[in-house]
Amino acid sequence: MLIRRMTAADVDAVSAVCMRSFSKTVAASLPPAGVQTFATVAAATAFLQRLQQGSIILVATDAAHITGVIELSAANHVVMFFVDPDFQLQGIGKQLLKTVLQYATAKEVTVNASLYSVPVYRKAGFECHGEVAEKAGLIYQPMVMHR
Repeated sequence: MLIRRMTAADVDAVSAVCMRSFSKTVAASLPPAGVQTFATVAAATAFLQRLQQGSIILVATDAAHITGVIELSAANHVVMFFVDPDFQLQGIGKQLLKTVLQYATAKEVTVNASLYSVPVYRKAGFECHGEVAEKAGLIYQPMVMHR
């Protein structure tokens, strides 16, 4: 496994990984508006725009595929964190999170975690910070890691 910065050439594959994982794990728990919001945020064009605006986006790759992605914005907020369903439970997510945290410059790192992903973030050292919330149909638990 190799972890590297995403390039513009990766955006279609990154979008596909996010959509596959989201569809399998999170989509059924959201209203249609949330699924549509996520599709907009996870579109290849949206990834390209955020890359150009300075987000740090890392990908995990095997010999032939992008297997995972994580995005850090504003030096302290995890925006996207997905591993392809065919490659989950192999330590890819753990390595992606460990690596992206090296880029975080703030003492606190935050995430608006899907309810499905809360246990993953807890295991990594994040704590719930406030109540479950909803925005544009996306239901999330604000979380923070104190470093």
